[in-house]
Amino acid sequence: MSLDLTGDLIALFRQVVDIESVSGNERALADEVEIALRQLPHLRVARDGDTVIAKTELGRAERVVIAGHLDTVPVAGNLPSRLVGDVVYGRGTADMKGGVAVALAAAAALTEPTRDISWIFYDHEEVEATLNSLTRIAAERPDWLAGDFAVLMEPTAARIEGGCQGTMRFTITTSGLASHSARSWLGHNAIHDAAEPLARLAGYQARVVEVDGLTYREGLNAVGIRGGIAGNVIPDSCQITVNYRFAPDRDVAAAQAHCREVFDGYQVDFVDAVAGARPGLDLPLAAEFVAAVGGTPTGKLGWTDVARFAALGIPAVNFGPGDPGKAHADDEFCPVADLHSCYQGLLRWLG
Repeated sequence: MSLDLTGDLIALFRQVVDIESVSGNERALADEVEIALRQLPHLRVARDGDTVIAKTELGRAERVVIAGHLDTVPVAGNLPSRLVGDVVYGRGTADMKGGVAVALAAAAALTEPTRDISWIFYDHEEVEATLNSLTRIAAERPDWLAGDFAVLMEPTAARIEGGCQGTMRFTITTSGLASHSARSWLGHNAIHDAAEPLARLAGYQARVVEVDGLTYREGLNAVGIRGGIAGNVIPDSCQITVNYRFAPDRDVAAAQAHCREVFDGYQVDFVDAVAGARPGLDLPLAAEFVAAVGGTPTGKLGWTDVARFAALGIPAVNFGPGDPGKAHADDEFCPVADLHSCYQGLLRWLG
């Protein structure tokens, strides 16, 4: 099945969706993307693993990067795709093969763009950050990611979402003394001691903060708890796992300091952390993008690879078809109208 980048957009979208590409199994889709892009004479195409990059080289004064990941979370009986009225259902329709299809169609249509464009289709986004191919490429071939502004075609319901939140996980550990549960007074129950830090979480008032004109709402939540070894043993240890989503006005160090302050008196161990990204919408290039696409930008509630580009000094936004609230859902879907809206927005901006 070869991808037709110049035909019907919805047919292309369904073709992309129907090539299963769960993280680690992107090769078949990457092969088709590479074959289709190499047929376009105005693009120079390169490949690294299952990441495909296509560039115009017209000597324009500015370069923009438009990127989207090829992988999805595991299939849950939701392939092949289904078209029901004006909505396409199937794994990856929201996150984020709609963005991939729009980018492929726009890459074919924009033969003489007003700015040079780097189209990036990459692998392993839905798994741990160390496997994400942008991590490798940023380290080994940063020139492939270079640009003045980037658009991640993540699902935003065809609206602009600027920047992104940072995210981190950490554990809070309480300690007790093991004993037989029939003689519990001889021990000390670590799970009972978890009640107080859990109460701090339940009463926590999350910040709502404005950053560069966009609003971000933070969140501090328990996402796991573990303790006890048997039904007749008083537990001597309990561990609460907490996720903190923080606004991009805080870096990782400041976010960690805040968490230590909230849980003062407890053992806090950080598991992982990635910084967010400021919106960067004050740039003239970004302002032109907003004017071409239309609508009022909002802050991205979640972490996306815009943060990777921000770390490279490239301001980035999220803009793509599909409701982000349906990402990874079994009934994942994308409205046809979102696809056309994003496609036309890119053509107005770069055509």
